[in-house]
Amino acid sequence: MAFAFATVGVAHAAEDAPAPSAAVADQLPPGQKVSDTVIELAGWVVASKDSQGYPFVIIDKAAAQVLVFGGDGRARGAAPALFGSAIGDHSAPGVAGLALREIPGRDRTTPAGRFIGGFGPSIDAGRVLWVDYDSAVSMHPTATGVPAERRAERLASPTPDDNRVTHGCINVSPEFYEQVIRPTFERGGVFYILPDKASIAETFPEFAQSRAQTGSGSRTP
Repeated sequence: MAFAFATVGVAHAAEDAPAPSAAVADQLPPGQKVSDTVIELAGWVVASKDSQGYPFVIIDKAAAQVLVFGGDGRARGAAPALFGSAIGDHSAPGVAGLALREIPGRDRTTPAGRFIGGFGPSIDAGRVLWVDYDSAVSMHPTATGVPAERRAERLASPTPDDNRVTHGCINVSPEFYEQVIRPTFERGGVFYILPDKASIAETFPEFAQSRAQTGSGSRTP
């Protein structure tokens, strides 16, 4: 039900966006809401054609949510996700050139902003979905990795409180990745990552300006 509200917001913002023809893959925990900011941002992306017809995803680090839309604005799915263990909105200089074990804890951030990404090769993980190639941030399914990190358990927990554990990449469940992420972004897309500390105005200035003009800027981000 939570993701349905986001879909309604998009439908009102884009009158020519067709209604979803199939059930949306909503994997968000029962009762977990989608923020007003996410709903408004999704509507603005479609109405302004900011994604230029490409599919897009809105990533809410605070709520540990990933919400996926097709290029036509139709909702494709929503799911919990794991993010960088460090709070922050920028990637440290040179972090892309370090091995995972070499990245200092303070630099394990998932950057915020608008990114144009797509599938491409990697040095040690084969073909991956790059969110921001320059900072080596990708989206991929959870793996067993280090057992002590309990990534699968963190992803399955009902709250976002324990979802900060990665080196900066974005993890979703293997099922969601294969059924929603991979087919949606096979030809690339746009990634909107909400900030931890920075303001919405700093991160998405055009959206913030439009939001203020419509009188919705007073809502809590």
